[in-house]
Amino acid sequence: MPCGQTIVDRLLFGKWKYEKADGTPVFVAARSAVKNKTSYEDVPEYNGRLNLSENYTLFISDAKISDEKRFVCMLVTEENVFEEPTVVKVFKPPSTPVIINQPTFMETGKLNKVGECVAMESYPDGNITWYRNGKILEPVDEVISIEYIKARNSTSGLHNMQSSLQYMATKDDIDAEFSCKVTYSMPNGQISSESDLAVFDIYYPTEKVTIQVHSPRKTIKEGDNITLKCIGNGNPPPQQFLYYPPGQVEGITGSSTYPITDIQRNASGDYKCSLLNKNMIASTTVTVHYLDLFLTPSGEITKEIGDTLSVTCRASASKDVSVTWMKDHKTLLQPSFKNLQYHDSGLYECETVLSEVDGLRRKETLNLIVEGNPRLKLSKKVNSDGKRKTIIYEVEGFPRPEVQCTSMSNGLFLNKTDERPLGNAKYSAEIIISPEENVTIVCTAENRLGREIRSLNVSAIYIPDRDEPNGKSEDNNDNAKLIIGIVVGLLLAALVAGLAYWIYMKKSSSASKHVGKELGNTEENKKLEENNHKSEA
Repeated sequence: MPCGQTIVDRLLFGKWKYEKADGTPVFVAARSAVKNKTSYEDVPEYNGRLNLSENYTLFISDAKISDEKRFVCMLVTEENVFEEPTVVKVFKPPSTPVIINQPTFMETGKLNKVGECVAMESYPDGNITWYRNGKILEPVDEVISIEYIKARNSTSGLHNMQSSLQYMATKDDIDAEFSCKVTYSMPNGQISSESDLAVFDIYYPTEKVTIQVHSPRKTIKEGDNITLKCIGNGNPPPQQFLYYPPGQVEGITGSSTYPITDIQRNASGDYKCSLLNKNMIASTTVTVHYLDLFLTPSGEITKEIGDTLSVTCRASASKDVSVTWMKDHKTLLQPSFKNLQYHDSGLYECETVLSEVDGLRRKETLNLIVEGNPRLKLSKKVNSDGKRKTIIYEVEGFPRPEVQCTSMSNGLFLNKTDERPLGNAKYSAEIIISPEENVTIVCTAENRLGREIRSLNVSAIYIPDRDEPNGKSEDNNDNAKLIIGIVVGLLLAALVAGLAYWIYMKKSSSASKHVGKELGNTEENKKLEENNHKSEA
């Protein structure tokens, strides 16, 4: 609260006071202009809540209803005393209104208590208004009754407001939204706060009965589970009815639902239901469609490669239908099961659909497994660095064969890369070796049907050869050795010829390089020449 007075010259001190209801002043704070010192009076209700600034503005924290008083700022000089009053008004908004003691339902034809609208701790007090679907409700004899109660807390001085509503419900009040609103004063004017909406179940008597058929689809197929539901339009609806299946004269007592499980084609006909007093009978017609499919053989079938399998798929239905085949979820024409191969393995599905009936379809499956002994193929290639060679194996068979490869030089198992599938029960892997001498690689492929062993000769000499299966490229290595031996013999003859030796040596060196380009690298040819020279010596 600013002092409201301009600070006068030759000011001695300033004081704040408030006036009691009887006009008695109560001083609360003072500040000496001479000593530049602030002091506060021992007033219990303001202890710790006051702060007086240098310009004599008084701050009150944690406002209370009791702070609504007339405060006066006094400025005292040697010649005069100046006073400036300030009237404090305190406002507190109420809590958001809440409708309590709501009923679970309202009945037509009588007054029902809708609830009590409560808004707590307001200052000053406010007003509560009831609404239905956004429109104000006013009291109407024997239709709408509103009572209003206000109470003030003697300790805090805050107001508690409460209003109760009684209402004559009709069927038009189904899904109607009831609410209440509290309007109260704040410094900037009138403010409103609205409660949550309240919707009530409206009870009224039954006037009509209907029967419904609940099924998984629009049309009913044989084997479905369906439910007949008898409904009375009252609220709450009737809980017991009489049901009359086709050909049944006496009703069967049941709840609002009558389940029929695994319905068959002979259950078609008229179904009826009524109230227990046999009034208000309702009826409906149920038609059951059917479809049968026969696949021979079916399930899991295991055959060996090259075998023949006889398969038939036949449909029987209430209407004309055809069958379709799928393999591994892809459509195909009539499959052939003659001279079976690995690619014939898979999941075969024979399916038929009664298109006129939603969801009426049948499917039978045949899981064909084609087995066979392992078939193993080996090949090799020289790596680009000339120091390593790669052994490649391809294995075919089912169940999937396990392949192990060993070196005949030391009998150890060789590490291989992970097998990669090639399709149709074929797999491939690689073995990378750096042979320091001629070795023979032996690989074994085995499953529960049999075993196959293949070997491959691998030379330590670097001779770029074609990737050939089963070690046949070793024959080319032997031919290379023979050619190199002839060349070395010619070189020895040239030594005896003197100058002809030098000329022949030059030509032979050129020829040796030419052969080396075709049969291997220079380092490997030199090693082979030295071996042959020692042999002839």
